[in-house]
Amino acid sequence: MANIEFNKDEKAILVRKLQGYFSEELQQKIGQFDAEFLLDFIGKEIGAYYYNHGLYDAQAALSARMEDLQDAIYQLEQRTEFRR
Repeated sequence: MANIEFNKDEKAILVRKLQGYFSEELQQKIGQFDAEFLLDFIGKEIGAYYYNHGLYDAQAALSARMEDLQDAIYQLEQRTEFRR
């Protein structure tokens, strides 16, 4: 897995969200540098778990769509004397 990198604007949004969380939920102020450091830590140490979960969800969604597609193809099949 390649490192997931956010552009400057995306990272600023994520940092603001961390700062807001610390302020609202923990009643603590966290500076921009500390929030960026925490964001990097979360990305490196925890991000892969979320990433993999997203892949599993995508795989399940794709599998369900493939089953729907197989059913649609089966419905198009013409009756013949051949057996399957």
